[in-house]
Amino acid sequence: MSTRTSAHGTWRRVLFTLTATSTALVSLALPATAAPAHVREDSTITINGGNAFPESVAADNRYVYTTSIGDGTVYRGRLGAKALAPFLPGGQDGRTQATGIKITGNRLLVAGAFTGRFFVYTNAGKLVSAYTVPGTGEPTLVNDAAVTPDGDVYITDSFRAVVYRIPAAEVNSPATGAHRTLEVAYHLPDYVAGQSNGNGIVATPDGRSLIIGYWYSGALYRLTLATGEVRKIAAPALTSADGIALRGNTLYIARSVNNEIATVRLSGDDAATVVSERTYPGADTTTGVAVSGDRLLVTNSQMDTYLYGTPLTSPVFTVESLPLR
Repeated sequence: MSTRTSAHGTWRRVLFTLTATSTALVSLALPATAAPAHVREDSTITINGGNAFPESVAADNRYVYTTSIGDGTVYRGRLGAKALAPFLPGGQDGRTQATGIKITGNRLLVAGAFTGRFFVYTNAGKLVSAYTVPGTGEPTLVNDAAVTPDGDVYITDSFRAVVYRIPAAEVNSPATGAHRTLEVAYHLPDYVAGQSNGNGIVATPDGRSLIIGYWYSGALYRLTLATGEVRKIAAPALTSADGIALRGNTLYIARSVNNEIATVRLSGDDAATVVSERTYPGADTTTGVAVSGDRLLVTNSQMDTYLYGTPLTSPVFTVESLPLR
Protein backbone atom coordinates (compact mmCIF):
# COMPACT_ATOMS: atom_id res chain seq x y z
CA MET A 1 0.00 0.00 0.00
CA SER A 2 1.40 3.43 -0.88
CA THR A 3 2.14 6.02 1.78
CA ARG A 4 -0.54 8.27 0.39
CA THR A 5 -3.16 5.48 0.43
CA SER A 6 -2.23 4.57 3.99
CA ALA A 7 -2.32 8.22 5.03
CA HIS A 8 -5.73 8.67 3.45
CA GLY A 9 -6.96 5.60 5.30
CA THR A 10 -5.88 7.13 8.58
CA TRP A 11 -7.72 10.37 7.82
CA ARG A 12 -10.83 8.42 6.80
CA ARG A 13 -10.97 6.61 10.15
CA VAL A 14 -10.44 9.77 12.17
CA LEU A 15 -12.86 11.87 10.15
CA PHE A 16 -15.53 9.18 10.38
CA THR A 17 -15.14 9.02 14.18
CA LEU A 18 -15.38 12.79 14.59
CA THR A 19 -18.06 13.58 12.02
CA ALA A 20 -21.05 12.25 13.93
CA THR A 21 -20.22 14.34 17.00
CA SER A 22 -19.27 17.36 14.93
CA THR A 23 -22.52 17.32 12.99
CA ALA A 24 -24.44 17.41 16.23
CA LEU A 25 -22.36 20.32 17.50
CA VAL A 26 -22.79 22.34 14.32
CA SER A 27 -26.54 21.83 14.45
CA LEU A 28 -26.54 23.66 17.79
CA ALA A 29 -25.00 26.82 16.32
CA LEU A 30 -26.78 29.99 17.30
CA PRO A 31 -29.05 31.56 14.68
CA ALA A 32 -27.52 34.38 12.68
CA THR A 33 -28.21 37.93 13.80
CA ALA A 34 -28.08 41.07 11.76
CA ALA A 35 -24.62 42.56 11.52
CA PRO A 36 -24.06 46.16 12.65
CA ALA A 37 -24.13 48.68 9.82
CA HIS A 38 -20.36 49.23 10.00
CA VAL A 39 -19.55 45.50 9.68
CA ARG A 40 -19.32 44.05 6.18
CA GLU A 41 -21.21 40.82 5.74
CA ASP A 42 -19.70 37.46 4.83
CA SER A 43 -18.54 37.23 1.24
CA THR A 44 -17.37 34.35 -0.93
CA ILE A 45 -14.24 34.17 -3.08
CA THR A 46 -14.39 31.68 -5.94
CA ILE A 47 -11.39 29.55 -6.92
CA ASN A 48 -11.03 29.03 -10.67
CA GLY A 49 -10.00 25.38 -10.58
CA GLY A 50 -11.95 22.14 -10.78
CA ASN A 51 -9.55 20.16 -8.58
CA ALA A 52 -8.71 22.87 -6.07
CA PHE A 53 -9.65 21.38 -2.68
CA PRO A 54 -8.21 24.52 -1.01
CA GLU A 55 -6.36 23.49 2.14
CA SER A 56 -4.74 26.71 3.33
CA VAL A 57 -4.96 30.46 2.79
CA ALA A 58 -2.67 33.47 3.23
CA ALA A 59 -2.79 37.17 2.39
CA ASP A 60 -0.49 40.18 2.28
CA ASN A 61 -1.34 43.79 1.43
CA ARG A 62 -1.76 42.96 -2.28
CA TYR A 63 -2.88 39.37 -2.78
CA VAL A 64 -4.82 36.44 -1.38
CA TYR A 65 -3.34 32.97 -1.93
CA THR A 66 -4.74 29.48 -1.47
CA THR A 67 -3.30 26.01 -2.03
CA SER A 68 -4.66 22.89 -3.69
CA ILE A 69 -4.09 19.60 -1.94
CA GLY A 70 -5.68 18.06 -5.03
CA ASP A 71 -2.88 18.84 -7.49
CA GLY A 72 -0.50 21.33 -5.86
CA THR A 73 -1.71 24.46 -7.66
CA VAL A 74 -1.24 27.75 -5.83
CA TYR A 75 -4.03 30.22 -6.63
CA ARG A 76 -3.82 33.99 -6.29
CA GLY A 77 -6.06 37.02 -6.61
CA ARG A 78 -5.96 40.69 -5.76
CA LEU A 79 -7.02 41.60 -2.25
CA GLY A 80 -10.77 42.21 -2.40
CA ALA A 81 -11.21 40.29 -5.67
CA LYS A 82 -14.10 37.86 -6.05
CA ALA A 83 -12.01 35.08 -7.64
CA LEU A 84 -8.57 33.47 -7.42
CA ALA A 85 -6.78 32.15 -10.52
CA PRO A 86 -3.83 29.72 -10.89
CA PHE A 87 -0.51 31.37 -10.05
CA LEU A 88 1.86 28.39 -9.64
CA PRO A 89 0.65 25.45 -11.78
CA GLY A 90 0.11 22.08 -10.14
CA GLY A 91 2.96 19.64 -10.71
CA GLN A 92 5.52 22.37 -11.33
CA ASP A 93 8.79 21.74 -9.45
CA GLY A 94 7.38 18.42 -8.22
CA ARG A 95 4.63 20.23 -6.28
CA THR A 96 1.77 17.77 -6.75
CA GLN A 97 0.04 18.54 -3.43
CA ALA A 98 -0.01 21.71 -1.35
CA THR A 99 -1.22 22.38 2.16
CA GLY A 100 0.03 25.19 4.43
CA ILE A 101 0.97 28.49 2.78
CA LYS A 102 2.64 31.50 4.39
CA ILE A 103 4.09 34.81 3.20
CA THR A 104 7.27 36.36 4.56
CA GLY A 105 8.65 39.48 2.92
CA ASN A 106 8.88 38.72 -0.80
CA ARG A 107 8.87 34.96 -0.24
CA LEU A 108 6.02 32.48 -0.52
CA LEU A 109 6.24 29.27 1.55
CA VAL A 110 4.30 26.18 0.46
CA ALA A 111 4.03 22.83 2.30
CA GLY A 112 3.78 19.68 0.18
CA ALA A 113 1.50 17.47 2.30
CA PHE A 114 1.91 13.68 1.86
CA THR A 115 4.74 14.16 -0.65
CA GLY A 116 7.13 15.20 2.14
CA ARG A 117 8.14 18.31 0.20
CA PHE A 118 8.38 22.00 1.07
CA PHE A 119 8.91 24.91 -1.34
CA VAL A 120 10.17 28.47 -1.09
CA TYR A 121 9.26 30.85 -3.94
CA THR A 122 9.73 34.51 -4.66
CA ASN A 123 6.52 36.51 -4.91
CA ALA A 124 7.12 36.54 -8.67
CA GLY A 125 6.85 32.75 -8.72
CA LYS A 126 10.52 31.78 -9.05
CA LEU A 127 11.67 28.73 -7.10
CA VAL A 128 14.19 29.67 -4.42
CA SER A 129 14.60 26.13 -3.10
CA ALA A 130 12.75 22.83 -2.76
CA TYR A 131 13.08 20.68 0.35
CA THR A 132 12.45 17.01 1.13
CA VAL A 133 11.99 15.41 4.55
CA PRO A 134 14.83 13.18 5.83
CA GLY A 135 14.66 9.69 4.31
CA THR A 136 13.74 7.75 7.46
CA GLY A 137 11.05 5.67 5.75
CA GLU A 138 8.34 7.01 8.09
CA PRO A 139 5.04 8.31 6.73
CA THR A 140 5.04 12.07 6.36
CA LEU A 141 2.53 14.89 6.13
CA VAL A 142 4.36 18.21 5.79
CA ASN A 143 1.48 20.35 6.88
CA ASP A 144 2.01 23.97 7.89
CA ALA A 145 4.63 26.64 8.58
CA ALA A 146 5.27 29.64 10.83
CA VAL A 147 7.74 32.49 10.48
CA THR A 148 9.46 34.09 13.47
CA PRO A 149 10.26 37.83 13.54
CA ASP A 150 13.91 37.04 12.67
CA GLY A 151 12.77 35.27 9.49
CA ASP A 152 13.37 31.64 10.44
CA VAL A 153 10.70 29.19 9.24
CA TYR A 154 9.34 26.31 11.34
CA ILE A 155 7.33 23.49 9.80
CA THR A 156 5.04 20.78 11.22
CA ASP A 157 4.89 17.17 10.08
CA SER A 158 1.64 15.59 11.23
CA PHE A 159 2.96 12.03 10.99
CA ARG A 160 6.43 12.64 12.45
CA ALA A 161 6.91 14.04 15.95
CA VAL A 162 9.26 16.79 14.81
CA VAL A 163 9.42 20.44 13.84
CA TYR A 164 11.68 21.31 10.92
CA ARG A 165 13.55 24.61 10.59
CA ILE A 166 14.73 26.61 7.58
CA PRO A 167 17.07 29.48 8.51
CA ALA A 168 16.17 32.95 7.31
CA ALA A 169 19.36 33.09 5.23
CA GLU A 170 18.18 30.14 3.15
CA VAL A 171 14.68 31.55 2.77
CA ASN A 172 16.14 34.79 1.42
CA SER A 173 18.87 33.22 -0.71
CA PRO A 174 18.88 33.69 -4.52
CA ALA A 175 16.22 31.84 -6.52
CA THR A 176 18.44 29.02 -7.81
CA GLY A 177 15.94 26.18 -7.38
CA ALA A 178 18.34 24.40 -5.03
CA HIS A 179 17.27 21.01 -3.61
CA ARG A 180 17.81 20.53 0.11
CA THR A 181 16.81 18.25 2.99
CA LEU A 182 14.68 19.62 5.82
CA GLU A 183 16.51 19.71 9.13
CA VAL A 184 14.85 18.60 12.35
CA ALA A 185 15.00 21.36 14.96
CA TYR A 186 12.73 20.05 17.74
CA HIS A 187 10.86 16.94 18.84
CA LEU A 188 7.23 17.01 19.94
CA PRO A 189 5.43 15.00 22.67
CA ASP A 190 2.19 13.03 22.71
CA TYR A 191 2.20 11.91 19.08
CA VAL A 192 -0.17 9.01 18.36
CA ALA A 193 1.12 6.67 15.67
CA GLY A 194 -1.08 6.59 12.58
CA GLN A 195 -3.00 9.74 13.46
CA SER A 196 -2.73 13.33 12.27
CA ASN A 197 -0.99 15.12 15.14
CA GLY A 198 0.86 18.47 14.97
CA ASN A 199 -0.85 20.63 12.38
CA GLY A 200 -1.35 24.40 12.61
CA ILE A 201 1.61 26.41 13.85
CA VAL A 202 2.21 30.10 14.59
CA ALA A 203 5.07 32.10 16.07
CA THR A 204 4.43 34.47 18.96
CA PRO A 205 5.06 38.18 18.23
CA ASP A 206 8.06 38.27 20.59
CA GLY A 207 9.72 35.45 18.63
CA ARG A 208 10.31 33.38 21.74
CA SER A 209 7.94 30.50 21.12
CA LEU A 210 5.70 28.59 18.74
CA ILE A 211 2.08 27.61 19.33
CA ILE A 212 1.18 24.26 17.77
CA GLY A 213 -2.27 22.68 17.50
CA TYR A 214 -2.80 18.91 17.34
CA TRP A 215 -5.52 17.82 14.95
CA TYR A 216 -6.37 14.46 16.50
CA SER A 217 -6.37 15.38 20.20
CA GLY A 218 -7.28 19.05 19.88
CA ALA A 219 -4.53 20.04 22.32
CA LEU A 220 -2.44 23.21 22.09
CA TYR A 221 1.28 23.26 22.89
CA ARG A 222 3.84 26.02 23.43
CA LEU A 223 7.38 25.30 22.22
CA THR A 224 10.06 27.60 23.65
CA LEU A 225 12.63 28.15 20.92
CA ALA A 226 15.58 28.93 23.17
CA THR A 227 15.34 25.68 25.15
CA GLY A 228 13.18 23.32 23.07
CA GLU A 229 10.86 22.86 26.04
CA VAL A 230 7.32 21.91 24.98
CA ARG A 231 4.43 22.51 27.38
CA LYS A 232 0.77 21.69 26.95
CA ILE A 233 -1.43 24.77 27.24
CA ALA A 234 -4.33 24.46 29.68
CA ALA A 235 -7.33 24.83 27.38
CA PRO A 236 -10.38 22.87 26.27
CA ALA A 237 -9.61 20.26 23.62
CA LEU A 238 -10.44 21.55 20.14
CA THR A 239 -10.46 18.36 18.12
CA SER A 240 -9.88 18.68 14.37
CA ALA A 241 -7.80 21.82 15.01
CA ASP A 242 -6.29 22.56 11.62
CA GLY A 243 -4.90 25.91 10.39
CA ILE A 244 -4.16 28.60 12.99
CA ALA A 245 -3.80 32.37 12.75
CA LEU A 246 -2.58 34.64 15.55
CA ARG A 247 -3.20 38.33 16.16
CA GLY A 248 -1.89 39.72 19.43
CA ASN A 249 -2.81 37.14 22.06
CA THR A 250 -5.81 35.79 20.12
CA LEU A 251 -5.73 32.57 18.15
CA TYR A 252 -8.17 31.84 15.34
CA ILE A 253 -8.34 28.07 14.87
CA ALA A 254 -9.97 26.39 11.87
CA ARG A 255 -11.68 23.21 13.11
CA SER A 256 -12.04 21.27 9.89
CA VAL A 257 -14.50 18.51 10.72
CA ASN A 258 -16.50 20.81 12.99
CA ASN A 259 -16.90 23.39 10.20
CA GLU A 260 -16.16 26.27 12.54
CA ILE A 261 -13.61 28.85 13.63
CA ALA A 262 -12.72 28.88 17.31
CA THR A 263 -11.46 32.14 18.81
CA VAL A 264 -9.06 31.43 21.67
CA ARG A 265 -7.49 33.97 24.05
CA LEU A 266 -4.03 33.15 25.36
CA SER A 267 -3.38 33.91 29.04
CA GLY A 268 0.34 34.06 29.76
CA ASP A 269 2.33 31.00 28.74
CA ASP A 270 0.27 28.19 30.18
CA ALA A 271 -3.44 28.79 29.66
CA ALA A 272 -6.01 29.75 27.04
CA THR A 273 -9.75 30.42 27.00
CA VAL A 274 -12.20 29.72 24.21
CA VAL A 275 -13.93 33.04 23.53
CA SER A 276 -16.26 31.88 20.77
CA GLU A 277 -16.95 29.14 18.25
CA ARG A 278 -18.72 30.12 15.06
CA THR A 279 -19.69 28.65 11.76
CA TYR A 280 -21.26 30.24 8.68
CA PRO A 281 -23.56 29.21 5.83
CA GLY A 282 -21.69 27.05 3.34
CA ALA A 283 -18.87 26.03 5.69
CA ASP A 284 -17.36 22.92 4.10
CA THR A 285 -14.44 21.36 6.02
CA THR A 286 -12.71 24.52 7.22
CA THR A 287 -9.02 23.58 7.09
CA GLY A 288 -7.31 26.98 6.73
CA VAL A 289 -7.64 30.45 8.25
CA ALA A 290 -5.80 33.75 7.86
CA VAL A 291 -6.28 37.26 9.23
CA SER A 292 -6.39 39.98 6.56
CA GLY A 293 -7.05 43.46 7.93
CA ASP A 294 -10.46 43.34 9.58
CA ARG A 295 -11.40 40.06 7.87
CA LEU A 296 -10.93 36.35 8.44
CA LEU A 297 -10.26 34.26 5.35
CA VAL A 298 -11.36 30.63 5.68
CA THR A 299 -11.01 27.74 3.21
CA ASN A 300 -13.96 25.53 2.30
CA SER A 301 -11.70 22.61 1.41
CA GLN A 302 -14.22 19.80 0.79
CA MET A 303 -11.46 17.60 2.21
CA ASP A 304 -13.87 14.73 2.86
CA THR A 305 -14.31 14.38 -0.89
CA TYR A 306 -10.57 14.53 -1.55
CA LEU A 307 -9.74 11.94 1.12
CA TYR A 308 -12.48 9.36 0.64
CA GLY A 309 -14.53 10.22 -2.37
CA THR A 310 -17.81 11.47 -0.95
CA PRO A 311 -19.84 13.51 -3.45
CA LEU A 312 -18.77 17.12 -3.87
CA THR A 313 -20.97 19.50 -1.94
CA SER A 314 -20.37 22.04 -4.70
CA PRO A 315 -18.46 21.86 -8.01
CA VAL A 316 -17.18 25.37 -7.20
CA PHE A 317 -14.41 25.65 -4.62
CA THR A 318 -14.39 28.72 -2.39
CA VAL A 319 -12.71 30.74 0.32
CA GLU A 320 -14.98 32.62 2.72
CA SER A 321 -14.27 36.16 3.91
CA LEU A 322 -15.78 36.87 7.32
CA PRO A 323 -15.85 39.92 9.58
CA LEU A 324 -13.13 39.74 12.23
CA ARG A 325 -15.11 39.77 15.45
